[in-house]
Amino acid sequence: MGRLTAKNSTTRDNIMAKIKFLGAAGTVSGSKYLVDAGGIRFLVDYGMFQGPKKLRLLNWEESQNHPSADHVLLTHAHIDHIGMLPVLVRGGFKGPIWSTQVTAELCRISLLDAAHLQEEDARFANKMGFSRHKPALPLFTKADAEQVFPLLRAVDYDQYQEIADGVQMRLLDAGHILGSAIVEISLKDGGNPLRIVFSGDLGRYDALILRDPEPVNQADFLLVESTYGNRIHPHEEPLSELSDVINETAKRGGMLLIPSFAVGRTQTLLYLIRDLKARKMIPDLPVFVDSPMAQHVTELFCRHIEDFDEEAKAVFKKTGKCPVLCPNLQFVSTREESQAINNMRFPAIILSASGMATGGRILHHLKYRLPDPKNTILFVGYQSVGTRGQLIKDGAREIKIHGEMIPVRARIRSLEAFSGHADCSEIMRWLGTFKKPPKMTFIVHGEVESSTALANQIHQSLGWKTHIPGYLESFNLT
Repeated sequence: MGRLTAKNSTTRDNIMAKIKFLGAAGTVSGSKYLVDAGGIRFLVDYGMFQGPKKLRLLNWEESQNHPSADHVLLTHAHIDHIGMLPVLVRGGFKGPIWSTQVTAELCRISLLDAAHLQEEDARFANKMGFSRHKPALPLFTKADAEQVFPLLRAVDYDQYQEIADGVQMRLLDAGHILGSAIVEISLKDGGNPLRIVFSGDLGRYDALILRDPEPVNQADFLLVESTYGNRIHPHEEPLSELSDVINETAKRGGMLLIPSFAVGRTQTLLYLIRDLKARKMIPDLPVFVDSPMAQHVTELFCRHIEDFDEEAKAVFKKTGKCPVLCPNLQFVSTREESQAINNMRFPAIILSASGMATGGRILHHLKYRLPDPKNTILFVGYQSVGTRGQLIKDGAREIKIHGEMIPVRARIRSLEAFSGHADCSEIMRWLGTFKKPPKMTFIVHGEVESSTALANQIHQSLGWKTHIPGYLESFNLT
């Protein structure tokens, strides 16, 4: 399976390993890291930048500049970790792309959906004439996405996989979304063993459906995410908080609109809504999931109940039904079905992607529901700086959608209990599983304030050396 000859291996032993931070450095999106170990170069993640325009433009710059690599290793299937794979492959990459089985399946769903959204947004922009680019083009197409799939290679959790001569990888459950992984790389640098660990996105302890992040014993170099590095999640009771929002909105005769990531967040919400209905804590309102991708992902969840935590498995054993399916649930597939929801006047719950309101069908629902004070817009996860979700959540009185300013009169609520990211205390709990300090801990995947806060906490509590890398910074792993 390895590409390296004995001669290349010897050469690699004499070359210092280096890492270059191609994304998620000073921001939470665009996760991608390039490790050069002499005779082998591999990428960990190859994600899309999201948020402010200056970040999104980096995606177009990268479409012209492809790093040379032999392998790609994926932490999980969120677009900010995999979204540029079609561009990488279109640029000539032909090596294997390693991940868990669930992540490989989710990649197929996520990338096709992302390509569809790219094509639809370009089509709509050309139709309405609000793009400065003539014509507006998609970043990548469905045909580009389909070129990725033959390269996907699945690896089980906790299995040592040799990807080249003297280079092994191991995937550990990160607990962030189904199939998410901590990536551990073992190689030799100058003849000496070297272990690099990438946390990926760490999940929360005692989260719904998912298992806790697996502990790691040691690493010479560690990359740890810091999305919530400066925050502690509030101690909310998800059932009671969600039931209050649903019941308040229903009493006003309004619609509850939830911008929700199709992967993970939607399934967690459906799991809770099922529980609330079973406990009769909310009325049996219609629940619309307006995202073909979320439908495919939910079906995948139901095929992989073996990866659920024990509590979710117990629900399945007791009821015989997939625990992420709730009564009175309708998946919305076609554009016509999506538009028909706008004509409904009775209380209902709408879940639609994207979770940060950056694109997709959620924009049409926001455009229609934001002006009505009877409705509620509920945010249930991290909203990156500069996204519509962040602007609405922070109190914007109007928001631009499809070139038109839309007044914000609906009630705006947020619940942090649904975050899929570990907070500062949970990150520190995971770091506490290391038996000895890494030579260096790189703080990545966070805004500057959160990364700085986490770096300070690690230094004060553990005494570890930390570094917050900048975009395109390189570092020798010695």
